[in-house]
Amino acid sequence: MTDFALNADVRSDLGKGASRRLRRNANLIPAVIYGGDKAPQSISLLAKDVAKLIEDEAAFSHVIALNVAGTTETVLIKALQRHPAKSFVLHADFVRVVADHKLTAHVPLHFINAETADAVKLQGGEVSHTMSEVEVSCLPQNLPEFIEVDLAKVAIGQTVHLSDLTVPAGVELVALAHGNDLAIANIHASRVQGE
Repeated sequence: MTDFALNADVRSDLGKGASRRLRRNANLIPAVIYGGDKAPQSISLLAKDVAKLIEDEAAFSHVIALNVAGTTETVLIKALQRHPAKSFVLHADFVRVVADHKLTAHVPLHFINAETADAVKLQGGEVSHTMSEVEVSCLPQNLPEFIEVDLAKVAIGQTVHLSDLTVPAGVELVALAHGNDLAIANIHASRVQGE
């Protein structure tokens, strides 16, 4: 399991103009840490550090050690606001992780055996994904990096639902807990006919 860490500074100059100056003049990203039993804290992060962190998709489903002015906070990425055209991060929200409290997080789905499934390889079916991540609820130490979706035995016309997933012990799928067995993927007959 990869360890993720970021350095941050406390930010006292708040507001839209101050955030704009941070991004433009100092190449910093304004951010906020929420949750736990502490008050929200405004911080700033180096843009290049954040860009490097989010290159790895696992950063979105891992606990991050955030070093703020000498103290370490354990956090999860809650939300990133990106520039609409250039895709760099404009603002970040982090939520504090408390060891004995359940948290909710979005975990990516990794689809395996799609190319080698009989429905694709032998019958010419096509795989359609309707979800790329799922929301889970668990204790911080049980948070998975990703959840695998095995398509090896899926037949043409068959749909894979949340209830078909194998999740690690101590991990609960939020939608399923609310009675919503959502579709994740399916294999359907190819629409392009061979000549």
